[in-house]
Formats: sequence, structure tokens, C-alpha cells
Amino acid sequence: MTAWRTEGGSAIDRSRRLRFSFDGRAVEGFIGDTVASALLAGGVSVLGRSFKYHRPRGLWGAGVEEPNALVDIAGGMPNTRATQVHAVDGMVVRSVNADPSAQKDRHAFLDAFSRFIPAAFYYKTFMFPDWHLFEPRIRQMAGLGALDAAVQGPAFAEQVNHHCDMLVVGAGPAGLLAARKALHAGKRVVLCDDSREVGGSLLFRTATIEDKAGLEWAADVARELAEAGALVLTGTTAFGIYDHHLVGLHQKGEDGATDRLWRVRAGSIVLATGAIERPLPFGNNDLPGIMSAEAALVYLRRFGVAAGRKIVVATNNGLAYETAEALVAAGAEVTVVDYRADAPSPAGLRVLAGRTVLSASGRGAVRAVRLSDGSMLEADAVLASGGFTPTVHLYCQAQGKLDWRDDILAFVPGRPVEGVAVVGAAAGDFGLPAGLTEGADRTLGIVAAWPKPGAKERVWIDLQNDVTAKDVELAVRENFVSVEHLKRYTTLGMATDQGKTSNVNGLALMAEITGRRIPEVGTTTYRPPFAPVPLASFAGARSGTRMNPLRRLPLERQHRAEGAVFRDYGGWLRPAYYGGGAAEVRIQAEAKTARQGVALFDGSPLGKIEVIGPDAATFLDFIYYNTVSTLPPGRCRYGFILTEGGNIYDDGVLVRLDENRFVVSCSSSHVAGVHALLEEWRQDRFDRRRVFIHNATAEMATLTVTGPRARALMDTIGFDVPLDDAALPHMAVAAGVFEGVAVRIARVSFTGDRSYEVSMPADHAATLWTRLRREGEAFGATLLGLEALMILRAEKGYIVIGKDTDGTSRPMDFGLTAPLERKKVEFIGRRSLITEDAARLDRRQFVGLEAIDGKGVLPSGAHGIEREAGSLRSTGYVTSSYFSPALQTPIALGLIERGLSRMGEIIELQHLREIRRARIISPCAFDAEGNRLHA
Repeated sequence: MTAWRTEGGSAIDRSRRLRFSFDGRAVEGFIGDTVASALLAGGVSVLGRSFKYHRPRGLWGAGVEEPNALVDIAGGMPNTRATQVHAVDGMVVRSVNADPSAQKDRHAFLDAFSRFIPAAFYYKTFMFPDWHLFEPRIRQMAGLGALDAAVQGPAFAEQVNHHCDMLVVGAGPAGLLAARKALHAGKRVVLCDDSREVGGSLLFRTATIEDKAGLEWAADVARELAEAGALVLTGTTAFGIYDHHLVGLHQKGEDGATDRLWRVRAGSIVLATGAIERPLPFGNNDLPGIMSAEAALVYLRRFGVAAGRKIVVATNNGLAYETAEALVAAGAEVTVVDYRADAPSPAGLRVLAGRTVLSASGRGAVRAVRLSDGSMLEADAVLASGGFTPTVHLYCQAQGKLDWRDDILAFVPGRPVEGVAVVGAAAGDFGLPAGLTEGADRTLGIVAAWPKPGAKERVWIDLQNDVTAKDVELAVRENFVSVEHLKRYTTLGMATDQGKTSNVNGLALMAEITGRRIPEVGTTTYRPPFAPVPLASFAGARSGTRMNPLRRLPLERQHRAEGAVFRDYGGWLRPAYYGGGAAEVRIQAEAKTARQGVALFDGSPLGKIEVIGPDAATFLDFIYYNTVSTLPPGRCRYGFILTEGGNIYDDGVLVRLDENRFVVSCSSSHVAGVHALLEEWRQDRFDRRRVFIHNATAEMATLTVTGPRARALMDTIGFDVPLDDAALPHMAVAAGVFEGVAVRIARVSFTGDRSYEVSMPADHAATLWTRLRREGEAFGATLLGLEALMILRAEKGYIVIGKDTDGTSRPMDFGLTAPLERKKVEFIGRRSLITEDAARLDRRQFVGLEAIDGKGVLPSGAHGIEREAGSLRSTGYVTSSYFSPALQTPIALGLIERGLSRMGEIIELQHLREIRRARIISPCAFDAEGNRLHA
């Protein structure tokens, strides 16, 4: 292939040169060049290697359809099409799937073994003796591109939500005309195109429209649209149509700008997405130097690069003639091999009508072609045009169905889709829209040139995935005659180009072999994205704390002033313990003081989700495992929320404020999840006019006073409400006032001691905290961090969801069977609790564990073991384990098989190969009678 620079090139600036490297070789170009056009002009014919056989591959296309020229660009752009990346001075580019370079690939020898590794060979070859012996090496060779470990990550992509009356996809002549008409009708219009410039085919094909050159007309219309308020997005690919006319657009950032993801809701959508040229099937049609005739026209007129000096244009249609004539005018020697017997013979152009190309030859690049009449034509470039496939991907994603047209030998949009119109080449109309004057003949006039079975030489169907006609024949012989099975068996159309150039030829061959028509074979499913979209664009700014923001307490400043050491607990930044010194010493001291006197704890992250309305009680009966409608106003009840699988999702206290108002106090880490669950079920089966949900967690702070002297401290504050046991017993709630601000006081405890939870507007919490700290000095009040609280609750056997439960834990595993036996109404997960799995006798059940070997605290995560036939079997594990300062002994909780029926039994546990011994006991190790709740 001896490509060369010509005069002209509308996309490049010849006054501004650039230089970059490709596989270590210096390449020169101009500003405006793509990596592909600069490589073509620089005489680089081999740009990559095929996926399976590592055959040398050159350019085929000029845009998103390119199957061969995939490159890695240093700085974080792996596996990128060279046709879609503009060259930048100093850029470092490497070929993919080649070692050390595309020109000299040490894996090229694989092509010599191609007969032994046809389609699906891996399904049959590597089963014996064991797939895992081969897997590491195969995985090392699989895949395209390499990630640059030095790159920390791509820049955050912007995300924009936009609404418009009409979205036009494609800024060619049909799209521009549709956008202009809509704008004149007073509609809000968005026009997008994946090219840097508007114009579509007008960028490289000649036309006269409204007495202007096509390119000038396109620029004028784009300017008119922008000045009138339309949004014109260039360099923007519409990659998918989703429900309710949601269209995803990926706008590539230029000159260092970040990418942008647009989510566009359009009243109507016009698809002017054009068509993609198909290859012609003949022997060795994958050699470098064989490329799309239309792509060659793009490189010539956009970038000033002629594909060769001695060129064969092979075509079965009339649209390739503009390429041939343009190359002749540029100084190339061109021969047209036209498959049509009645092909015209334009002046100055050598045309061989009624002949076909049987095969190409050449080592490393095309050197000649053999024709059906036996003659040979020397050529350093073969430009093939096998017809055009309308780009119907977005139409099909919108649930459109395709029809087959014999006159253009292509699938086109069939039945109308509400709100979606298809125009131009995407609809099978390859001329200019009605009312526009064209200067060049755009008559297709196509004849069939499909691949035939039984070819002696290899005819390539899918260039990137190395699928040949023989592979399709093999699939049929093995009865993979469904188009979806063909795709998966041969990987036809599964490459990163998603079969944009290969699918129709593959379907035609399948039809020929099976004796069906092409429309009877059908097509595979079109799924988004149409073109690869960086994951960073989907993520947007949602990474790290942007993805899962670390939530902060209203009193964080006060806690820091007290010397708090903060840690992340369920997405909340909370005090783990207070003060300096060794962490374990401080934690033990806090837990000990809390048991002896009084402690202050910030429980603001606890859920405070209000459920209000006439049907609130009925709704919560369905949500909770327990019956809650019988709960009197002013009282609290502990309960479980289950998944539909019957597993414990969350636990917590439910507060009933009045007949139609409840507060769901769920786990702090589950607030968002429980809120979403409540909303989901409210919308699914309840009257939304009779149940209302309000998440007040963020607007309310909760401060807890706990310990034997808790009431004495509370009495000093003066909440204007009696706090004695008769007026406010355990599991009751009362309304009070603090300095003119309404507060809610609940007698609930997570420590096992008398406790008061005071909830109030978050912006008043600092005043109450300061008062509690000042008054608490007289009582020796300590501050309680999360780590000490975990010890106190473990002493009482209180569970922490996700720590003392796993994804299979059910209420009966914790001894709570009464609701299932007595509750009459339906609730979430009920059916799953009466399955065989739920009734298994060997379920892991929640128990306490007493270390009896004198080796100290049991390791969390240690597995209970049973010895069976010389091996060890896990019977459960330790979920929580601490040293109890109140009991002066280790305590532990765990999930152990049949644990509730094995009280007193001694079991073995293993952790890091160390064997420990423990006795199964009740989970509650401290104050089993519960007297301290009223002390």
C-alpha cells in the first residue's frame, strides 16, 4: 500500500505540523488529522493484528465502523479506534494485540495453525485434562488493549439532563433539513453528530444545495440553528435509546476538556444516522490495503490522502464511482471492477463490467487481485464497496422492527415507532432529501454479491474477530442455525465494532447455506451502546465520596473538641472513642464508666422515617415481621424488616406517636435502603393518598443518655415532662420541650441500662449537648463512642445487622417464631419462611460463646468446626467478640448450626490454624433479668 498526500484536505491545517509515535516509529501529520489518516499518509499499512490468528490488518473504514485499527494511546486511552482520535503532537500510540509491534508480531505464527483452531475450538479442545491448566495463558492472550498502570484514572465526566421537543441524531443533509424544519415550526431542537463538523456525507461527497456547495450549505444551516437557539452538539455520539424516549449522548471532550454524558428526554426523535459500507467477500479480503471505497473518499477529501497509486475499485453498486473519479483526478491509476454487467463507463475511467474479484494476493499487504475471468490486476490498494447497511441500531433499540428491501439489499426500518422518525440513508434513501438539488449521481443500482459456501480460500466475514465463511459453514453443520446461536458460536458481530460491517454478509451466507431468504434468517438483537462509551462517563462525578458521600454528624465540631477519634460506620463519620492514649484502653474505660454511672452518646444517624396516614398501621403490618397495628400510641416496639426471601434486612424500634403517625427507627447504615423499601411497597400495593412517608433523619438529631444515673442527669435539664417509670416506662415515648424547642424523648436502650433518646431539630442539638455536658460533670458523665457501645450491646446479646446476621439469617434463627405462628396478615417474606430451607434443622442460629480454654478473646470470624472423616467442616462462625469490662471476661456471639438446641455444649473453633474451645451459652451475658433497664 503506497498511500500518499495530495493537495487539499478540508479537515487539516497544512500550516501546522505535528509528530507522534506509533509502535516506536515517528509519524508526521497536520493539525486536524486523525491518528488513522496520519498513519495512512505516513505509509503505515499494518495498524493492528486480528484477534485470534494475529493476521496483519490495515485500515478498512474512516469512522465508528472501523474493525481493525484499534490502538492504545498513552495517558489512559486504551483500545481506541484510530479513526476516531485526532492526532496530537507528542502523542504515543501503540497497536493492540501485537507483540512487540503490529509490523512484527511474534504471535503471527498462529495463523499457520488456523485449520486447527476454527470457530468454537475452545469449547472442545481444552476440556481434557482440565480447563484450568490452559485458562491462565488463554486469558493472558485474550482481550485487546492494555491498561496503563501509571494512570490514576480518567477525569470526571460531566453529566447533563436535558429536555427538548425534538432530538435529531445525525447532522448530514437529512438531519440538518429535519432540524431546520422543526426550528421553523417553533420547536426546541437538539442536533448531535459524532463528527467534529456538521455535514455528514457532504463533508466528502460533492453536492449543490440551494445554489451552494454542500459543505457551505451545511455550515450555514448549522449556524442558523445555533443562532436561533438550537443546541448543536458535535463530537457527540447517540449511543442508546431507552424507555420513554430517553436518549444517551456521549460528547467527547476536546483540547483537554472532560467528556460529557447527556441524558436527553425528547418529545420526538429523528434518526438521520446514515449507512455503513459493507465489504465484498472474496479470498484474502482482509489484507492490508483493502479498504472501504467510501472511507478512501473520506481520506482523500477530508485529509488529503490517496489510498494508493495503482488502485482497484471493486463494487456492486453505483456509489463507488465518485471515489474512483476523485482518485483519478488526484493522479492515481484506477480500474473499476463492477459486478454489474450493465455498468456505465464514465469518460476517463477504466471499467471492467460484469466481472468479480475472486481473491487478493500479497504478503503483508495487497499486491494484486484475481478476477472471475482469470485475469490478474496489480494493485497497491483495493477499494471495496459491497453495498450499504442503514444504521438502524437506535431505531431497533426503540423497539422498531426491520423490513428487508431487495432493491437495496438491506434491512430498513419497518413499522413506525411512536415518536421516532428515520430519514435519509438510515431509511434506505441514499440520495439527497426531496427538495435539495444534488450535483453528483447517488443512484445505488446494486446487484447481489454475497459470500458463497465452499470457497477454497479464506473469505473473511468479521475482520476483527477472525470469522470466516468456513466458520459460518461449520456452525450450520453443527446445527447452530439460529442467528443468535451463530453469533455466539462463531463470535460473528461480537467484536468491539459489534458487527457493523460484518453482520449482513454473515446473515446472507447463513441464508444461502440453509436455503432461506435473508429476512427469514433475521438479525441479532441491537443493544446499547452503539459505540463504546468510557465507564468514566457513566460514572460522572460519582466516585469515592461523590458516589457514596460520607455523612457527617450535626455535632461533629463538638465531638472533635472533645478529642473524638472518628471512623466510618455505615457511611457515617462517627466517634469511635474519645481521648488520647491506647485505643483499647480508652474503649474499655468508656464501657466501664457507662455501666457504673452515666454516658452520653450521639445517635443522630439512627433512622427517623415518619409513616403517616389512615393506612399507616396496615402498611407497617405488611412491612414488619411483627404485628405493629396493635401498638398503642406513645409506645415503642422492636421488630424485624425482612426481604422477600425471608431474610433479615433490618431491625430497630418502631414508635407510634398517635393513631396515624409512626416513626421507623432503623439502623443508621440502612436508612436510605429502608426508605426506598417503604416507598417501593407503598407505590406497589397501597393507596398513596392514605400513606405518606417522610425521611426526617437528616433534619433531626438524637442524643442518648444511658446508665444507672441517666434519669438523675435528665431531671437536671428540665424537659417539662415527667420521666418517672409510671409516666415514661421502658419502650414508651413522650413529647417534651427544651428551651422552647419541641423534643421527643423515648425510653429505649441499646446498652441494657436505663436510657433516654432525645430527638430534636438538628440545629438545636448543640445547645442540648452543651447543657448535658455541663450538668453531667456532677455525675461523672463520660462520652461514649461506637466501639464501647458495641461492647455494651454485645454483653446484652443485642444484634447488629450485617455483623451478627448474614444474607441467609431468618427470624427463627434468633428464636423469634411467634409472629410467623400468630400473625394473620400478609407481610414481606412470609412465604419464604415456610419453605423447606427455612425449616432445615441444621440452620445456623444466634448464640453466645464462652471461651473456656484460657486463651483470651475469641477471634471474630473464627469458624466452628466438626471433624468428619479426617477433614474439617465449618458449622458457623463468631460474629462479635470482646472483652467485657463489666464481667471481666471475654464474651462472644456467633451463628452456629443448631445452636439454640445445643446450650452448654462445648465446640471447637479454628482461626488461622489455631484451635480454640468454647461453650455455647445464651447470647445475653449481662443482667439477663433486665433489671438495669429500670434501675
